[in-house]
Amino acid sequence: MTFTHAETFTTRPTLEGHFGMTASTHWLATASSQAVLERGGNAFDAAVAGAFVLHVVEPHLNGPGGDMVGIFATAGAPSTPQVLMGQGPAPAGALIQHYRALGLENVPGAGALAAAVPAAVDAWLVLLRDHGSWDLAEVLAFAIDYAEDGHPILPGAVRAIRAVAELFQEHWPTSAALWMPEGKVPEPGQSIRNPEYAQVLRDLIAAGQGASSRVAQIEAARSEWKTGRVAEAAAEFVKTPHRHSDGGDYAGVITAEDFAAHSAGYETPVSIEFRGHTIAKSGAWGQGPALLQALKILEGYPDEQLDPGTEIGAHLILEAQKLALADRDTYYGDVPVNLEHLLSDEYAAQRREQISERASAEFRPGKVPGADQVLPALVNVADAVAGAGAGEPTVSKAGETKGDTCHLDVVDRWGNIVSATPSGGWLQSSPVIEGLGFCLGTRLQMTWLDERSSSRLEPGRRPRTTLTPTLVLKDGAPLIALGTPGGDQQDQWQLPMLLRMLIGGHTAQQAIDAPTLHTTSMPGSFWPRAWEPGGAVVEDRLGAELIEGLRRRGHQVTTAGDWALGRLSCVTRDPQTGRLRAAANARGAQGYAAGR
Repeated sequence: MTFTHAETFTTRPTLEGHFGMTASTHWLATASSQAVLERGGNAFDAAVAGAFVLHVVEPHLNGPGGDMVGIFATAGAPSTPQVLMGQGPAPAGALIQHYRALGLENVPGAGALAAAVPAAVDAWLVLLRDHGSWDLAEVLAFAIDYAEDGHPILPGAVRAIRAVAELFQEHWPTSAALWMPEGKVPEPGQSIRNPEYAQVLRDLIAAGQGASSRVAQIEAARSEWKTGRVAEAAAEFVKTPHRHSDGGDYAGVITAEDFAAHSAGYETPVSIEFRGHTIAKSGAWGQGPALLQALKILEGYPDEQLDPGTEIGAHLILEAQKLALADRDTYYGDVPVNLEHLLSDEYAAQRREQISERASAEFRPGKVPGADQVLPALVNVADAVAGAGAGEPTVSKAGETKGDTCHLDVVDRWGNIVSATPSGGWLQSSPVIEGLGFCLGTRLQMTWLDERSSSRLEPGRRPRTTLTPTLVLKDGAPLIALGTPGGDQQDQWQLPMLLRMLIGGHTAQQAIDAPTLHTTSMPGSFWPRAWEPGGAVVEDRLGAELIEGLRRRGHQVTTAGDWALGRLSCVTRDPQTGRLRAAANARGAQGYAAGR
C-alpha cells in the first residue's frame, strides 16, 4: 500500500548510483567521505575520514572528547551486522557518594563531572584498523587541513557560541580563546582555525611512523591517544575547579588511568523481524531497543492504521513510543536487561492492550520478571531549571534548533555499509583543554544518582546513551542504513520513516521529507531530566484536521512549524541490482547526500 502525502509535501529525488553513496549532517564531511570513495577507499575509510571532519566543522554538535555509536555490515554473504561501540564508561572516581557530597541531586549537564571516558576517536581507529584499507595519514588529511587552514563556521555554531559567550568569558577562558577570536562571537561563514587539534591528529600519525604494518601504525595511534599527551593534559586540566551547569565550581574526576583502561570494540546487535525485514540496533546500554519495542507493539495493527499521515497512525505511533520509552527509562542501562521478555510477542501484546482511543498522560512501564521497577524522577518541564551549557544541543519543544548531534551514512560499490552517530564533546560541554583544542563530553548526565537504578552512575559502567543508528536487512542482506541527531527524538523520528519505507512505499527521500512528530511524555535523557505529561510535538504539514484530532484525543500538542523536526539521513542498497541510493534532510539546510 502507499501512505498519504501531505498537500504541501514535495520531495527532491533520491540520489542514485553504483559507485558509492554518502549522506551526513555537514557538506564538508559528505564531500570528504565521497572523495575517499572516488579515490578507491571503501565505506569504512570514507566514514572515518568524514567523522574526523565532523569533529572539526561541527564542534557545537560533536567533538573528539565525545562518543559515538555505529552499526555496519561488510560486503559478501552472509552479512552479519555488528555494532561499533564508542561509548566510554564512567571514570573510576565517578562515585555517587562523591557527587552527593558536593550537594548534587543530578549529574550536571555541563562541566567535567559529567565526562565519560572519551571513546569516539578510539572507536573510529578500531574500525579503520579492522575494515578500512587506507593508511591513517590519508584518512586524517581532510580533518587536519580544515583544522589547520580553517573552515567557514556554521550559523548553528555561532548561535551556540553566542548562547554561552558570557560563560566562556567569565569562567571558561580557554574556550573563549578558541571560539571567540579577538574577544567576540564570530560571524557565520567566518573562517575558524583549530591548530591545536590539528597537532593532536599529527601526533597520532607520528606515533605510528616506522611501524611495520598498517595495523601496527593504527595501534600506535590508539596507544598515543589513550596514554600520551591527550590523556595527560585532560587529566591535569580537570583538576582545577570550573563552572558547571548548576552554578557550582567543581573539579573533574577523570584521570589518565581512565583513558588507558578503556578500549572501544564491537558488539552483536539486538534485532527483531518486522514486516519481512530485520531491524538491527545496539543493546540496552543505548536506547535502540526502544525502537524495536515500539515496532513490536505496532506490528499487531493493520498496515492502513500505521500511516503517520493519518490521525489514527499518528496516535498509535505516539502511544507506542510512550510505552517503549517508559521501559527504557525504567529498565535500560549498562546492566543485564531482559530483552528477550521486552521484545517478545506476548509482552508486545500486553502493552498493545494498554493503548486506547485516548492519549495517556501517565508514565507506564511494564512488568519485567526478576527486575526491580525503579522509576526515574518525574520533573515537570514547567518546573525544570536550566543552566548555561547544559543538556544536549538538540531540538527544543517548539522545534527551535539549537543544534543536534551528528550523523553519517556510507555505502560503497562492494556492499559495505555503515551508519554512525557521533556526539558529545560539543563546544558548550566543558572548558577547552589547554593545548588540545577540544573539550570533554557530558554523557554522564544521563545517569542517575540512585544506587537502585539500572542507569545509575557507577565507575566502569556506560551511561545509557541516546545515540542510535539503524541497519535494516532482508533475507540477510543489508538494505538500509539510517539515523539522525536529536537526543530522545532519534528513534522517534526514525520510526515514522521506517513505517513509510517498509509499509507505505516511500523512497528514502520521500520518507525523510514527509512531516513527522514525537512525544515529550517521558523524562528527558539530558539534564535537567524533565518531562511533559501527554506532550506531543508535530510539524504543521501534518495538517490542521489531523492535529486537531490529536488534541481531541487528549494529546498536549505543540506545533513546531512546517519543516522543524527530524535530521534524518539514509543510504540504501538493492542487493539484486547493486543500485545505491542516498537521501538527506532538508530541514536547517545542513544535511547533504552525494555519490555516483
